[in-house]
Amino acid sequence: MGHSRQVKDDNHRRVVTIAAARFREAGLDGPGVAELMQEAGLTHGGFYRHFASRDDLVAEAVEHLRAQFELGLDAVAERGVARLVADYLTERHRDAPATGCAVAALGGDIARSTDRARSAYTEQVRSYVTLLTTPLDADSDPAAARRRAQATLSALVGAMLLARAVNDDELSRELLNSVKDQLLGPSPS
Repeated sequence: MGHSRQVKDDNHRRVVTIAAARFREAGLDGPGVAELMQEAGLTHGGFYRHFASRDDLVAEAVEHLRAQFELGLDAVAERGVARLVADYLTERHRDAPATGCAVAALGGDIARSTDRARSAYTEQVRSYVTLLTTPLDADSDPAAARRRAQATLSALVGAMLLARAVNDDELSRELLNSVKDQLLGPSPS
């Protein structure tokens, strides 16, 4: 690969990575093309050398987030579902949407996005369900374990979405802790 092709590919990846973080932080309609390109150290005019449209960038960013999630699946599986739940439902995660769960950060926006972006998001949801089903499947009917995994994911994402949306810190913490207690049992006082 020639130097200029390598530079173009590096620039492309940088824009996608930045967009993925900003979209999680501010929503899919949040950052504009000019802002994303500037943050990547590129000109606004160069955008269309990398992407056919803004929708194309959104889709690639969601695909990037799914790929990043897939890379971390083994580590999450090793730590177990209880640890995933405990780590997920924290104020630290709530306060860091740019580096947190893309499923929670983009759920509302993705429903109004392109089929390509929705497909990448759907695959990430499927991966989460599979991740949560595997440990729950050991002593039960696989269909029942899958339903429990879907309910667990829905509770995690719903709690995170609500905890981020409300403007009352105490209520936000209560939402996170209530769902954590429901999924893991009450923590010792």
